[in-house]
Amino acid sequence: MTSQADDAILAGFAEAERDEYKADLKHEKDIPASTNVSDLADDVTEEDKATLRRVPGKVPWQAYLIATVELAERFSYYGTTVVFTNFIQRPLPPGSRTGAGFEDETSGALGMGQRASFGLTTYNTFWVYVMPLLGAYVADTYLGRYKTICWAVLIALIGHILLVVSAVPTVIVHPNGALGAFIIAIIIMGVGTGAFKSNISPLIAEQTKDNLRVEYVRHEKIGAVETKLRKWFRRPAKEHNPDERVLVDPALTAARIFMYFYLFINIGALVGQIGMAYSEKYVGFWLAYTLPTVVFLLCPIVLWVGNNRYVKTPPQGSVLAQSLRLWRVAAKGRWSWNPIRTMKNFKADDFWTSAYPSKQVGESKPKWMTFDDRWVDEVRRGFKACSVFVFFPIYWLTYNQMTGNLTSQAATMTTHGVPNDVINNLDPFALIILIPICDLIVYPALARAGIRFTPIKKIFAGFMAGSASMVWAAVVQHYIYKTSPCGNQANGKDCDPSPLNVWIQSGSYVLIALSEIFASITGLEYAFTKAPKNMRSLVTAVFLFTSAIASAIGEAFVALSDDPLLVWNYGVFAVLAFVAGIAFWITFRHLDAEEDKLNELPEGEYGRH
Repeated sequence: MTSQADDAILAGFAEAERDEYKADLKHEKDIPASTNVSDLADDVTEEDKATLRRVPGKVPWQAYLIATVELAERFSYYGTTVVFTNFIQRPLPPGSRTGAGFEDETSGALGMGQRASFGLTTYNTFWVYVMPLLGAYVADTYLGRYKTICWAVLIALIGHILLVVSAVPTVIVHPNGALGAFIIAIIIMGVGTGAFKSNISPLIAEQTKDNLRVEYVRHEKIGAVETKLRKWFRRPAKEHNPDERVLVDPALTAARIFMYFYLFINIGALVGQIGMAYSEKYVGFWLAYTLPTVVFLLCPIVLWVGNNRYVKTPPQGSVLAQSLRLWRVAAKGRWSWNPIRTMKNFKADDFWTSAYPSKQVGESKPKWMTFDDRWVDEVRRGFKACSVFVFFPIYWLTYNQMTGNLTSQAATMTTHGVPNDVINNLDPFALIILIPICDLIVYPALARAGIRFTPIKKIFAGFMAGSASMVWAAVVQHYIYKTSPCGNQANGKDCDPSPLNVWIQSGSYVLIALSEIFASITGLEYAFTKAPKNMRSLVTAVFLFTSAIASAIGEAFVALSDDPLLVWNYGVFAVLAFVAGIAFWITFRHLDAEEDKLNELPEGEYGRH
């Protein structure tokens, strides 16, 4: 087992190095140096697709610049929301005008209890993930992604300022006034944050223009690196061919971009959450809301610096309306009083091809049909992506426990002076470690072993990891009730914490982090790679909207989010995630075989026919 693990690690390191040292593109035939890379896309054969090792292309520097904007935005968002639970649930400590708890008390402000806290934080999550639909519509129809992001930053900044107002000492001592300012703040912030989220991930992925192509890797450049690695692991030296033909896969390039995009998100989240949790505990909520606002000001600065360097897709009108009209044409004559027959008709192979503009002859062709057949194929692919997202609300139910109930769970355990809302930083910390490991070691090792870890497989694995996380949380909660001085009323105001060390929660957070890599990152990637170019913000917003649906569903479980029912709370979510994961795999496993076909659809023309 050790020998196999060493080989996998070496293979992963070797692949990571190879990807950084790609030779100039060439073909087996003699191709002039002036040949455009995009002209070679059609020269990739089916044999190449089946046999060549697939590698990602190079990530452009503009993508890292946009990722920096996301880092600052996520610092500000998570830096504020991490203290929401204590701000709403816990009362002001005796004699405090800032909410700081210091060593002996838990920080608090409004004193509304755990159910109110869970309800408001769930509403905030719902609102933040509904607003991407509006942001996507504005971007695709009127402003474009870049301008929409700029306006979203301005709106969110206003919300941040109001949030600071809700926590200043002269306001926080009046719970009703503080609550009013707080609610207005999260509503305005949600509009800005939502419009930002639906556009930032498509913008970063659009910075690369990779095509499916064959390249040669010069192994001699990395021989010394791999030789050293093999000496460290005491493995025999391995001879390499001077060149290896590899297939540069744009889907893998997009996957890599989203992996590191998510890495930047979690760097911002980690620093923001830890810093603001300590600010809340030792200074007060006003500082925990002010510092994220200051960091947020980096967003407009970095956006302005790269203004003339970003690849920007212009808006092309109401694509959503055209897509829905197209679907209506495709569905014409396929309805039946028998629901089973209707489903079969909708799944027929000719469902979308019957709506091709080329098949609408003479007066039967509507005037709004200003696109070609290839754009219809792209819309079909986009609808497939949206159908894949149907199961995601169940996944987000498990993820959402991290920001509410797991934070409250930590407050019932022995923290040894660590703020209870710092513990959930194990999630971004684990992601910062696991993302490079997956990208540089795990995924390349699987590829070299001939295993294609496709998006559908990744998402299924994400559901299973999320389910396992909830099982861990349920077991921890069981032992909290067994060891708490108050038994199954461990969240009582006058109850001393359980002697259990808070760090036994670590397993839940590591498993959630692993599930995010497989499900959340892959969801963003799937939304981008499967959507038509002029619908990328919209399809991304649909994916994000699944989190809003989860928040709405979560409101139905508020009754379970308090003593003595918390073991049932985590157990129910574990079962739901497991069952949903199985159902997801059964429903969509056939898309694995269509992965290349879906990714290689030619780009259609819109608004020209």
